[in-house]
Amino acid sequence: MSLGFSTARGKKNVIGDTMEIIPLTKDGHEALKKELEQLKNVERPSVISAIATARAHGDLRENAEYHAARERQSFVEGRIAELEDKLSRSEVVSFNDNKPSNIRFGAWVTLEDEQGKTKKYRLVGELEADIRKNKISVSSPLGRALLGKEENDSVEIAAPGGTKEYQVVSVEY
Repeated sequence: MSLGFSTARGKKNVIGDTMEIIPLTKDGHEALKKELEQLKNVERPSVISAIATARAHGDLRENAEYHAARERQSFVEGRIAELEDKLSRSEVVSFNDNKPSNIRFGAWVTLEDEQGKTKKYRLVGELEADIRKNKISVSSPLGRALLGKEENDSVEIAAPGGTKEYQVVSVEY
């Protein structure tokens, strides 16, 4: 499946293993960096302080505060490691001034359904996908069906309730 862009880096080879490049929009990359900074500069020190305070209460075996703080520390450190890994393998995809007319990764697509209702989605990577923010993965059924389409094209999606048809109203980058 082509995402509608090519990367200069392709795949990285790390001690015999290949690691996939993670495509991100500029906004998605910035959001992950912001989350990582929050975890490192706010959450981590807060957890360390909570552990120190809980230790001061004495017996650690029956100290619920201590165990909760250690559990939170485990979550924070795991999320930091995950974000650092994902950011190290990410590549920001942008089109600058050469914006394609067809739907590719990063496009905002306005669709009209059979009842005339419109909905706007952004095609992003799996890491950024969030339907509450109208961001759908390019690997989702709708995302795959939209790739390569242009304004006024029709798109059919096989859904659990039957086939749905959409009209591409606009494509923006």
